[in-house]
Amino acid sequence: MKHRTAWALVLGAAFAVAPRGAQADLALDDSASEKKLPPLKVSIDKAKVDLDDHRLEVKLSREAASVKIKVWGESGAVLADEEHDFSGKAAGAALLVTWKPSSDEKVAKIHVFGYDAHGYYSGVAIVPWALSIPHEEVNFETNSAKIRESEVPKLEASYKLVTEALAKHQNLGTITLFIAGHTDTVGTAAHNQALSRRRAQTIAAWFRKRGLKIPVAYEGFGESSPLVKTKDEVAEARNRRVDYVLSVEEPRFKTRSGKPAWKRV
Repeated sequence: MKHRTAWALVLGAAFAVAPRGAQADLALDDSASEKKLPPLKVSIDKAKVDLDDHRLEVKLSREAASVKIKVWGESGAVLADEEHDFSGKAAGAALLVTWKPSSDEKVAKIHVFGYDAHGYYSGVAIVPWALSIPHEEVNFETNSAKIRESEVPKLEASYKLVTEALAKHQNLGTITLFIAGHTDTVGTAAHNQALSRRRAQTIAAWFRKRGLKIPVAYEGFGESSPLVKTKDEVAEARNRRVDYVLSVEEPRFKTRSGKPAWKRV
């Protein structure tokens, strides 16, 4: 089979599908129509991305040949650049892809290319990087989501930390500040969910009004994601908190509720 080359363009978190052809812009239609193949799709199960054990799961929509993975660290250094043979694996089979990092640097970006048995490839990119911003908690009055003037210096300090972090990680893509509100177990779950969302929204709106240019999103988790597990009706101060997380993709929280419904301000 004639060796083909291809080029791919990163658009958000996915690469455009392209056949291998001597002239990629011409071969895109001609080669695909000759073989009458459906588009090759590559997908990563984000729930099975394990950065600590350096592995993830990939699926191809057609019979596989190999998978190539390239991993970058926060500094922009390449931590791994490997290709794994999956010849003969059926379409839709779960392909376990591992990598051996060159250092302990935190993973920021991963590109995965899947090559099929016909000589075509497609790719997908994920950005598992996330950074929690340490901060002093804003104290609200009971059942209130209003920010008191005495609490504004805490937010100003957090704003400074956020902007400093953004300056160091501009190469990762469009970063969002995610504001996640949490409560203790005093009160009903429904009340706590709503209260934590209102408080998260208030803080998110403060960052937007303060001049933060990046996207800002908020959600309330109520008592479903505690730092300290307690019985019901326990006023555990450590569970009354708001997380500030910088991330390109939606961060994951261990929660007993369903999928978060992040809203933007």
